[in-house]
Amino acid sequence: MSFLSFARSCEALKTPFSILGSVRTATKRAGGSVRNHGGSPGKRLGVKKFSDQYVIPGNIIVRQRGTTFHPGQHVKMGRDHTIYAMVPGYVRFYKEPWMRGERKFVGVVLNRGEKLPRDDITQGRSRFFGLVNLNEKALDQPSIEPSQS
Repeated sequence: MSFLSFARSCEALKTPFSILGSVRTATKRAGGSVRNHGGSPGKRLGVKKFSDQYVIPGNIIVRQRGTTFHPGQHVKMGRDHTIYAMVPGYVRFYKEPWMRGERKFVGVVLNRGEKLPRDDITQGRSRFFGLVNLNEKALDQPSIEPSQS
């Protein structure tokens, strides 16, 4: 059988592969390179000190990306949004109404039973100067009154 007669008999099959025979197909799927796998290590974000835990100045309370928690009383926020304690005391988490919802705040109170947000009008401000509570110092000192002679 010549090539032309074989081609005429295959006219019913209109594909070019019918003349050449079977075509090999891939037995495995394509995979990526090793460089594409894995990723960077976790950044260990989250709450580090929970409510009622004692902190000293400089202790990190929350590590976060963006402001999930906002700084409250006696805490500050670093440039990477890390919230840390400024005075010794106990951690407090609380919410306050804000525009169309609520904002979560973190603060530090001096005594374990105190609540935040603090009502400055009735309770007064809790104040520190050189890590000394000025409110306690004012209570301990006797008031100086001019003597009447």
